[in-house]
Formats: sequence, structure tokens, C-alpha cells
Amino acid sequence: MPHFTIEYSANLDGRLDIGAVCEVVRKAAVETGIFPLGGIRVRAIRCEHYAIADARNDYGFLDMVLRIGEGRDLPTRQKAGEHVFKALSKHLDPVFAASKFALSFDMQINDKDTSWKRNNIHDALKVEAANG
Repeated sequence: MPHFTIEYSANLDGRLDIGAVCEVVRKAAVETGIFPLGGIRVRAIRCEHYAIADARNDYGFLDMVLRIGEGRDLPTRQKAGEHVFKALSKHLDPVFAASKFALSFDMQINDKDTSWKRNNIHDALKVEAANG
């Protein structure tokens, strides 16, 4: 972990390169220094059906949820969350300037007793680093 899930309104197509958004989030997560590189995941889900505010079809949204494992104190989580949100928000400044847009970001902590994982990416990165 961390796993970022981005949901966004379909009307952002043409106003936003969602692949670039995913890369901004991935890079910002790495920059925090608190997440294992091999655990970072960023995925985006386009929402075809949605209703916003007074139902004008030109309103858009991007909602991101970050799921992380236990073990980091609140100040560490807040600092990392602020860094990621600032990078994402800055990247989305043109969308804010050109349209009515809502951005949200929430962090959730997974309970280790009810969270199962299997991942061989960590080991591959270690081997790669050792072999240069």
C-alpha cells in the first residue's frame, strides 16, 4: 500500500489527461518518502453516470481515496496527504480556471487484521536495485 483510487466525471474528458493525473499522484506519493515504492498503486475510474449540485451538466468532479496500512502517526499522514493534495490541486488548476469543478481527497487506514495482500514487486525492485 498505498492504493489511490480516483473517480472522475466523464465530462472531464477533453479537459483533463487522466493518465497525467495518475502520474502526478504517483510521483507525489513517492516524494513523501513514507510509502514503499513497490506498493504504490494509482487507478482511475471514469464515472459515466453522476449528478452534481443543481444538475447542470457542465459541473465536474474528481474524488480520490487513499487506502494505507496501519503504523503511521497522524502528523506523518497529514504531511503526506497535504503533499499529494497540493501536487494534484496544482495540476488541476487549469480545470478549476476553465470550469466549475469539485476536488476531494480522503485517506483511509486499512485494518491489518482484515486486509490481505500478495505482492512480488517489492522483491523485484530490491533485485533490480542490487544489480544496478
